[in-house]
Amino acid sequence: MTIAVTDNPTVARYEITIDGRRAGFVTYRMSPGVISFLHAEVDPDLERQGLGSRLVADALDDARARGLGVRPVCPFVAAFIERHPGYADLVARAARP
Repeated sequence: MTIAVTDNPTVARYEITIDGRRAGFVTYRMSPGVISFLHAEVDPDLERQGLGSRLVADALDDARARGLGVRPVCPFVAAFIERHPGYADLVARAARP
């Protein structure tokens, strides 16, 4: 089984696929220096397998690599960051003027 997370900027979302089949996504909105994560979904048949966490972690890692701050509008993304405080600095970066 091959799991991949990719940014699909034409529709402003990160997508997670399993063997090439889309299994979920997290939508976003870009503003200067900040990415706001708006809504995350995983195929209901694939829930409780860690795919949502993998999706969010990879999207946050990409935001960090791009030097972006993060606004976790989506409750799932906010809860993920709360459970993984190593990402809290991304939220703090988004709060900077």
